[in-house]
Amino acid sequence: MAALFQKFTMKTSVCLLLLTAFICVVAQGEENEAREVQVEVLVKPETCSTLSRMGDTLQIHYTGKLMDGKVIDSSLSRDPLVVELGKRTVIAGLEQSLVGVCEGQKIKATIPPHLAYGKKGYPPTIPGDAALEFEVEVVSLTQQTPWQKMVNDVFPLVCLALVPTLLGMVGLYLYNKANAQKPNKKKAKDKKSKKK
Repeated sequence: MAALFQKFTMKTSVCLLLLTAFICVVAQGEENEAREVQVEVLVKPETCSTLSRMGDTLQIHYTGKLMDGKVIDSSLSRDPLVVELGKRTVIAGLEQSLVGVCEGQKIKATIPPHLAYGKKGYPPTIPGDAALEFEVEVVSLTQQTPWQKMVNDVFPLVCLALVPTLLGMVGLYLYNKANAQKPNKKKAKDKKSKKK
């Protein structure tokens, strides 16, 4: 009887262990899903040949809500909001949801707290650790020109290289100026008297 009980307990333990592992995997999957921006396409135009990417400029109308439906902000009564992707002019989650959209498209983005306003929130409107939901309509899409791409990508690197160069030149100038021999007044008078 003891051997049977031990065998039954061993099988039960293995089953419980497998069940626990399965639950952990499912919970981890749900947690990862909640940690990313979820985008639902509400309206997609028939022709969508140009998709937005980092560096592009969008004009959008949006309505931002808490998950309980309370509206926190809307641009519908104002001019469209201009968003240049990659410049962090809006919260990270909203910017992520705007990559890969086209002009005339409407989306609903569910943004987790860490990609919105985080633990602090934005009192008094947005509490801490609040997930947000944005309904966005892309009014216009302007792609980044090669010139803009160069200015945005290359120009900062060139400036970074120029700063040490300029500082070095200023330092060299000051060093040379400090070490230059100043003409002695006596020697200058002697030279004048010799010329006469």
